[in-house]
Amino acid sequence: MAPSLLTLATLALWAHHAYAASASDWQKRTIYQVMTDRFALPPSQDSQGAPCDTGAQLPCGGTWSGIENHLDYIQGMGFDAIWISPIVAQLQVPLPPPADGTAYHGYWPENIYALNDAFGTDSDLRSLISAVHSRGMFIMLDVVVNHLATYNVTANADPANPWSGISLTGYSLDEDSEYHPFCPITNYGNQTMVEQCWLGSAAVPLADVNTENQTTVDTYYSWIGDVVSNYTFDGLRIDTLKHIRKDFWPGFAQASGVFTIGEVLDSDAQYVGGYTQVIDAVLDYPGWGMVLQAFQTTGGSMSMLAQSIQNTSTYFKNGGFSVGSFLENHDQPRFPSFTNDTGLIKNAIAWVFVNDGIPIVYEGQEQEYTGGAVPYDREAIWLSGYETNKPLYKHITTLNMARQAAKNGSSSFLTTHMEVISTSTHSIAMAKYPMLSVLTNVGQSASGQVSVAVGSLGNGYSANSELVEVISCSSVKVDGSGNLAFTTQSGAPAVFLPSSMASKVCTNLAASGSGSGAKGAFSTSIYMMSAAVSSVIALVLLVSA
Repeated sequence: MAPSLLTLATLALWAHHAYAASASDWQKRTIYQVMTDRFALPPSQDSQGAPCDTGAQLPCGGTWSGIENHLDYIQGMGFDAIWISPIVAQLQVPLPPPADGTAYHGYWPENIYALNDAFGTDSDLRSLISAVHSRGMFIMLDVVVNHLATYNVTANADPANPWSGISLTGYSLDEDSEYHPFCPITNYGNQTMVEQCWLGSAAVPLADVNTENQTTVDTYYSWIGDVVSNYTFDGLRIDTLKHIRKDFWPGFAQASGVFTIGEVLDSDAQYVGGYTQVIDAVLDYPGWGMVLQAFQTTGGSMSMLAQSIQNTSTYFKNGGFSVGSFLENHDQPRFPSFTNDTGLIKNAIAWVFVNDGIPIVYEGQEQEYTGGAVPYDREAIWLSGYETNKPLYKHITTLNMARQAAKNGSSSFLTTHMEVISTSTHSIAMAKYPMLSVLTNVGQSASGQVSVAVGSLGNGYSANSELVEVISCSSVKVDGSGNLAFTTQSGAPAVFLPSSMASKVCTNLAASGSGSGAKGAFSTSIYMMSAAVSSVIALVLLVSA
C-alpha cells in the first residue's frame, strides 16, 4: 500500500508556517533542478551504476535517499536550493508501455493522497527534507493540479472519446463531475480550450481536473496546505499553470503558505507576465527563447537579450524579480544539443546567473550532457560519476560564488534591476551593482581586447577603481577616463566585481593579460543611450586562423 501524504499534517502545520519561505527569501537562492528518477540511485545500489536507456522511457531507479546521498555534489557547486519531481502516486501502465512511455518523470498523477513508492518511503522523503534543511538549503516541490493521468484500457473505447475507456477506481478524484468533459486542445489561441480541454494522448489521456467545481477547488486547496505543512517544503513549482483559470491560483498559493513559481510554456512575454499577477513568479520562457536566439550560433543577435529585459520590465509584476531564469530543463532539448562551442555555452549559462531572475540549473548541465528533445534530455546523472572536475561544473560554481559575493557585498544587489549599458550583434554589457557583466556570442575561436566605458555608472566603477574579472580571476583597473579594458579568451563571458568583494571567488588573483597576436582581427563599437547611462563598448576580437 502506498504511504499516506497526510501523516502528522495537523501537528506540523503551525511549525512550518512559522518559517515558511517568502518570495524575497527565494530571490536570495540559486536552484538545482533534480529529476528524481534520474539523479541518484539508492545508496545500496550507488556503486553499481545501473544503465539507463532514456529512449525506453522506463524508470531508471533514482530515489529520494539517492538525492540525500549526493547533496554534497549539489552544494559543492554553490546551490542553496533544490527542486524535486512531483511526489504523488503515479499511473501504472502495462508493459511494454505505449509510445508515451511510463510515469517515471512524476507528471502523470493518479492519487494525490499517496506517495510515489518508486521514489521511496515516507521516511525517505522526510529524511531528505531534513538533510536539505540541516544544510541551510531550501527544497521546492513540483506539483501537478491540472490533470490526473489515465490509461485507455477498453479495446472498444471510442477513439474520439478516450473517456469512454477509463475507470476512475482508485483515483483521488473518482466522480465524473470532478473533470471537464473530454475535448482535445486544437487551438492554443482559445484560452477556454487551453484551460478546460485535455492534454495527453489517446493511449494516456490526461483527464482535465474541473477547477470550476468548488468541491474540487476546496479539495486541492486543502491538499496543498496539508502536503506543504506535513513535509515542510519551502516552495512550489507548479506544472501546466496556464491550463487552469487564473483566479484559481491566488487561493492555491495562499493555501500553500510558501513561494510559488509556475510553468507557462509560451514565448509571449505579455501573456506569460499576466500570471505574475496571480502567483509569485513564472519560469522565464520568453527570455529563454531569446537566449537561444542569441547564443545558439555566432550569428545570433545580442539585441534579443536587451529586448527580453525590456519585455520583462514592461509585462511582469516585479520585472525580472518575478522569474526563474534557466537555460535547460526536463521539457526542452539541452543547450549543447544545438552547439558544441564552449564559448557560446559558457556565455549562455552565465546569463542565467547575472540577470535579475532566480537562477535555475537542470541536473546534467554541469556534466555537459547533450540530450535533445524529450526523452533524450533526461539522462541519468550517476552515469557521469558525479565528476566535479568538469569545466562546466567549475564554471557554474564560479558563477554561483560570484552571485553570492555580490549579494553579500551590497544589500541592494537583490533589489536593483539589471541595466543594459550597451549592445551589438555580438555583445551585451550589463550592470547590476556590484556585478558588471559582458557576454558575447563570438564563440570559442575568438580572443582579444575589450574596452567598456563604466565611469559614469559610479557605485565602485569610477576612475581608477580596482575590479576583478571572476571567470579568469584577473585583476583589472578602471582607467582615469572611466574605461575598463580587459582581455577575453576563447569567447568566454566576463563577470566583474569590485576587488574588495572578489576575494572569496578568486583567492589567487592573476594580472590582467593581453590579447594574442592571432590573425583575422575585427572590431565593433556599440553606442546606446539611456536616461541614466551613456556608454561605449569597443571590442577588438582576435580570431584564430
